[in-house]
Amino acid sequence: MTRRRKVILVTDGDEYAKQVVEHVAKEIGGRCISMSKGNPSNLSGEEMIKLILQAKNDPVLVMFDDSGYIGEGSGEKALLFVANHPHIEVLGIIAVASKTKQREWTKVDVCIDRDGQLTPYGVDKFGNLEYEIGKIAGDTVYCLDQLHVPVIVGIGDIGKMSRRDSVNRGAPITKLAVQVILERSGFNAKSIPTDETDS
Repeated sequence: MTRRRKVILVTDGDEYAKQVVEHVAKEIGGRCISMSKGNPSNLSGEEMIKLILQAKNDPVLVMFDDSGYIGEGSGEKALLFVANHPHIEVLGIIAVASKTKQREWTKVDVCIDRDGQLTPYGVDKFGNLEYEIGKIAGDTVYCLDQLHVPVIVGIGDIGKMSRRDSVNRGAPITKLAVQVILERSGFNAKSIPTDETDS
């Protein structure tokens, strides 16, 4: 019987996101599905599942991206497939803000601003606070309200936010988002040996 893999979903997949997610996965002793990178996502949900099941360690970080497509794009179709797969346990989702305004948004449990502060308010792509509580606008978040997951953390554009989340600085905001998910889902990342990321 195949064990359920513990997965963190990330709604961004450009080159900056790839570098950061790979870095954070290594820092916490998990794995990154680097091939899930794409702007928009290139892999189908079925292809992503195969790669997730082959990963050596949990948690497995997987990227999804619609590249600004309004409605259910390729990234969201793949995300829904992965999230609802019987062999997958979603620990949480990192919902990434984008330029999309009043078109696609999702509810979030907490956000992290550009200064690394947890807040109930939404944030924009630069990590600045928005005016609404518990909402974030993005281009790959349309389907998230359909999912039942332990926690959704909203952040600005991964690896950017005026370089405050740069991989050269250790990607502190994305790393904190992952740590919040691991804590709130009850996952003990410290029990996992650190290793290289998957391709």
